[in-house]
Amino acid sequence: MPLFTTGKPFIRDLEQAGALGVYIPLEGGFEGRYQRRLRANGYESMHISARGLGDVGTYLTGIHGVRPAHVGKKDIRTYYIPPMLDTHLAHLLPTSKGLVLWLIDGQVLANQELAYLTELPKIEPRVKVVIELGGDRQFRWVNLTDLINS
Repeated sequence: MPLFTTGKPFIRDLEQAGALGVYIPLEGGFEGRYQRRLRANGYESMHISARGLGDVGTYLTGIHGVRPAHVGKKDIRTYYIPPMLDTHLAHLLPTSKGLVLWLIDGQVLANQELAYLTELPKIEPRVKVVIELGGDRQFRWVNLTDLINS
């Protein structure tokens, strides 16, 4: 892999597919280059971890309840949080191409959750999805739909 990359093939594939699974070298640094290239091409990004998401659809596009640990000292409470994705989309700049949802630790997601994330760009065209699926010797990406169907 060259030291400096333009990221054009990655961005082109992301715009065509809508959802990509990426494999990143474990020493790190490569994903930051591609995230900078996305920002330079007019995309805003939202980084979250896939661990502990629960129901992915509700967490991203619906109002969902969160119960913090009470440790036996307080009443059990439920706080309702607005949808993460819709909140970010409401605050996009008018000049922005869209929002890239970048999920780390994506190897913990089930096939059903991955299938929902591949359909998300079809539901909301301003959203693109990138999921880190594991490590590799070089930065590579695959179409998430092809990965699910195989």
